[in-house]
Amino acid sequence: MSGSLWLKPGTTGDSLPAIPRQRATDRRGAGEGLAPAPPSGPPSRGGVVEARPGRRPQRPGARPPRTAPAPRDPLGAAPATGGPPPAPAPAAGADRPGPGTPPTGPLAADPLDALADRLDALAAVAVHPDEIAAILESDGMTDDHIRLTYGRADSFALAEDLYARTERRHPEPEAPPTGPWHTGLPGCLLRGLVFALPGLAYVLGAPLPAGGPWRHGLPPGTVPLLAGAVTGWMWNQSLAHRAYSWLGLGDRRAAARALLTGAPAGALAGALVAVAAAAPGEGPAALFAAGQALYLAAATVLLVLGRERALLVSLSPLVGVVPALRHDLPDVLRVALLLLPLTASTVFAALVLRPGLGRRARGRGGPPFARSLPYGLFGLGSGLLVLYAGADAVIALSLSMGPAEWLLHRFRGASLTRLRLLTTAYEFRRAVTGMLARCLGGYLALLSVLTVTAALLWPGAAVVSAGRVGSLLLVGAVLWLGLLLQAFGAVSSAAAVCLPAAAAQALAPAAGTVAAGVAAAVLCVLTRVLLVRPTAHRF
Repeated sequence: MSGSLWLKPGTTGDSLPAIPRQRATDRRGAGEGLAPAPPSGPPSRGGVVEARPGRRPQRPGARPPRTAPAPRDPLGAAPATGGPPPAPAPAAGADRPGPGTPPTGPLAADPLDALADRLDALAAVAVHPDEIAAILESDGMTDDHIRLTYGRADSFALAEDLYARTERRHPEPEAPPTGPWHTGLPGCLLRGLVFALPGLAYVLGAPLPAGGPWRHGLPPGTVPLLAGAVTGWMWNQSLAHRAYSWLGLGDRRAAARALLTGAPAGALAGALVAVAAAAPGEGPAALFAAGQALYLAAATVLLVLGRERALLVSLSPLVGVVPALRHDLPDVLRVALLLLPLTASTVFAALVLRPGLGRRARGRGGPPFARSLPYGLFGLGSGLLVLYAGADAVIALSLSMGPAEWLLHRFRGASLTRLRLLTTAYEFRRAVTGMLARCLGGYLALLSVLTVTAALLWPGAAVVSAGRVGSLLLVGAVLWLGLLLQAFGAVSSAAAVCLPAAAAQALAPAAGTVAAGVAAAVLCVLTRVLLVRPTAHRF
C-alpha cells in the first residue's frame, strides 16, 4: 500500500471511523521497541547463562561441556569477575506486542496542536468559527485532507475545534487617522460647505434664464438645467469610482490619467444633453447648464484627488452672493460672480491633472468599466430623488452631506472597534444594529433642522409643514443608507432600490412620498442584513 488510509466518504447518519493516535516509542536500536528487563534469576559461573529447565542432565563422570573463554579487554585488562554479567541482547521482535495487544507508551503529538499554534493569531481575533473555516479553505485544505490528518469531518468541524481551544485576544483599536478632511467633524462640516456653496450659483443665475415657456409644470430653463445636472451626476459618479480604483492600486498617475480623459468627456456630455433638452427661448439656460457641467467635472477632479481646499478657495467668491438673497444685482455682476468660481475651479483641476500627461501614466488595463456602472446608476437615481424635493430641500441636503460623511466614518470606525473587542457574533450583530440606528437617527435629526432653516432663509421656499419635512426625511434616509451601502461595496443593491423609486416619482410626482418611503424601508432591511455580518467589515 502507498501508506495512505482510504476512508469512505461520509454520508448522512454515518459516523467517521476513529483514527487512533500512534504511541511514542523509545528507539534504542534500529527501529526496535523498548528493551526488556534483564533476567531475574542468578547468573551462572563464568558469566554464562545456565541451562534452561527441562534440558537432559549430564551423566555421572561425564566431561563437563566446554565453555568459551571470556573475551579480553582490548586494552589488555582482565575480564571482570564477581559482578553481574551484561544482559544479553533481546531477540529481534521480542519486545513487539503480539496481535490484538494494545500499544503501550505515551501518545504521539496531536497534529491539531501544531495547526492551532500556526493559526493562533488569526483564530484569536475571529468572532465566529466560519471565519476560521474560510481561512482553512483559502489555505487549500480539503475535507479529505482534514479527515486523514486531523480526524475531523470537514473544515467547519475543524474550525469549531480551533475556535473553542483558542482564547479570544482582540487587539486594542487603532487610533483614528488624523486627516482633517475625512475624520474630524469640523473637516466634514467644511466638506458640507463645499457641497452647498454651488447652490448659491443658482441664486445668481435664476434671473438669467428667465425666458422660455413653462414645461412639465416647471419654470422656464429648469428642464435643461435638470437634464445637464443628472447627466453630470451619473457620469462623474462612475468616473470617480474608476479613479478611486486606481488610487486603491497605488497608481496616482493612472488615476490622474483617467480623470484627464473622463472629466472633459463628462463636461461635454452634460452640455450636449442640456442643449438637446432646451426649448426655443431657453438658450441662456442651456449656456448656464454647460457651465454647470464644466464645474461638476472640475469639482470631481479636485474632490477625488484630495484638493478640497483648492475647491473651497475657488468657491469663495460665491459668498458675495448673500446680498442677492434679498436685493437685486446687475446682470454684469451676476455673470462675473458666476465666472470667477468656474474659472478658478477649472484652473485648479488642470494644475492637479498635470501628472496624468506623462506617457508612463497610461498604466495597465485597469479595473473593468462595468464595475463603475452601478455607481453611475446610483447617482442617477439619488439625483432624481433629490431634484424633486425642491430648491430649499436641495440646499439642506447639500449642507447635510458633510455631517452625513462624518457619520459614515463614525459607523465604519465603531464597527471595526466592535469587531476587535466583541467575542460572539450575537454581540456584534446587536452592537452594529444599535450603531446603525443611532447614526441614521442623528443624520435625520440634523437634516430636519437644516430643512427648517433653509425654508426660512430661502426666498420663495415652500411653507414648512410636517408632511413636507417628513417627505424630505424619507429622501434623506434613502440617500444616507444608499451611501452607506456604497461605502461597503453593495452599490448595486442601492442602485436597484433608488432607480425604481426615482422612476415612480418622475412618472407620478404625487406618489413621490410613497416611493421614497418604500425605498427607505427596503434599504433599512438590506443594510441590516448585510452589515451585521462580521465578514462585511473585513475588506
